[in-house]
This record gives sequence, structure tokens and C-alpha cells, in this order.
Amino acid sequence: MTADKVGEVLVIYKKKFEEMGIPKDKCPHGSFATPNNSSLAHCHGMLNEMAVFIQEGRMEKTFRWLGFIQGCLWISGVYTLKELQNHNRPQNDEK
Repeated sequence: MTADKVGEVLVIYKKKFEEMGIPKDKCPHGSFATPNNSSLAHCHGMLNEMAVFIQEGRMEKTFRWLGFIQGCLWISGVYTLKELQNHNRPQNDEK
């Protein structure tokens, strides 16, 4: 997955969070997510930081954070596993 492709995926998730009315938030690292979508608010807040990581060439960290966000999106019922897989595929490789 290229840096440009990750950037495209971040745009998809930013748009989705905004459509859902999910604010940006930062949960304390020692806390648990709450049923009121605090995990998604935390994920929304991570997106801008990830864009900086991409610019700095810190792709390993970017991929870890992307996996975290995608796990939260799946467990929250926002996207299916198939949809998440397709987000990561090259543009002409969707199945």
C-alpha cells in the first residue's frame, strides 16, 4: 500500500466520520472506550496526525494506526471486512 493510497483511505474515513457527526477527540491511553462512540471520536482525531506521519515517511506507524482505526470501524458496524479490504486495494483491483 502506497503513501498516496493511505492518504486516499484517510479521506474516506474523515468524510465518513463527518457524515456520522463524530467529533475529534483524544481518549486517555489508560481508559476504555465507552458505548457512545468514544473510540470512533478517538479514531477521527488520529487522522490528522497520520497525515503528518505519511509526510515524514513514518509508514510503519501509519500502518499500525490504520489497522487500529479499521478494527474500530469494523467492530462498530460502520464497514464490513470486505469494504475495509476494498479501501486498501489499488483503485482497479476491487473484488
